[in-house]
Amino acid sequence: MAETENWSTVIKPKTGLFDIDFRELVSFRDLGVMFVKRDIVTQYKQTVLGPLWFFINPILTTIIYMVAFGGIANISTDGLPQPLFYLSGICLWNYFSTCLNKTSSTFVTNQSIFGKVYFPRLIMPLSTVISSLYVLGIQLLLFLAFYAYYLIIGVPVAPTIHILLVPVLIVMLAGLSLGFGIIISSMTTKYRDLSILFTFVVQLWMYVTPVIYPLSTMSPTFQWIIALNPVSSIIETFRYATMGTGLFNWLQLGYSFVFMCGVLVIGIVVFNKVQRSFMDTV
Repeated sequence: MAETENWSTVIKPKTGLFDIDFRELVSFRDLGVMFVKRDIVTQYKQTVLGPLWFFINPILTTIIYMVAFGGIANISTDGLPQPLFYLSGICLWNYFSTCLNKTSSTFVTNQSIFGKVYFPRLIMPLSTVISSLYVLGIQLLLFLAFYAYYLIIGVPVAPTIHILLVPVLIVMLAGLSLGFGIIISSMTTKYRDLSILFTFVVQLWMYVTPVIYPLSTMSPTFQWIIALNPVSSIIETFRYATMGTGLFNWLQLGYSFVFMCGVLVIGIVVFNKVQRSFMDTV
């Protein structure tokens, strides 16, 4: 009688658009960790200042916003010190936009790897979202340093009980950027110029997000339009949770969460469909 062969790895085609093998993703976790380390190490490799750019970038951006929007345009910061107000928005927006831009080019950037060896393709955008948490953590430390300084000099900023929501807010930002990113990545396999258009859209997106202005200063006519942006309630909730100022609304936060879930589902469906044949068109 012939001996039964035991295969350690079985590669089989996906049978449905929602067919995600989570056990396979877990089994390739070492590869995911390697991609995360690669993204962190190579980001500022062969640069003079290296990781200091993680601090320099938000500091310079904050100074520019203070001069342009706080000084020249005289836009209100809802009674908060300008550095704290702008840093709170910059940290979260930088994480969101970085994940969005990187995941939106997953197929095009990694086509040489995808064409040589098999592994769950979803690991690539997931590793991007996770590795960007490292930068977010560093920039939040910078925010906390300014926060501690203003507390010491007696500025009335204080966290609320909603600070417990901060991890949830970060997960929501990660989910939104991952969902939108893999949708765009799937579309750019055929239409490369969409990546150029999307970069422009992300730049404009910031201006319909309360990064440089508080939502409370908007007129009711425009306030509800800005509130339709799922990122708006996340940034407003973060400010309310950490500094007690901002428009916090459970309904709007719930809307952002449902929106994130919907985008993720659509993104995974589109991603699963495109990954079957993207090497023929990329």
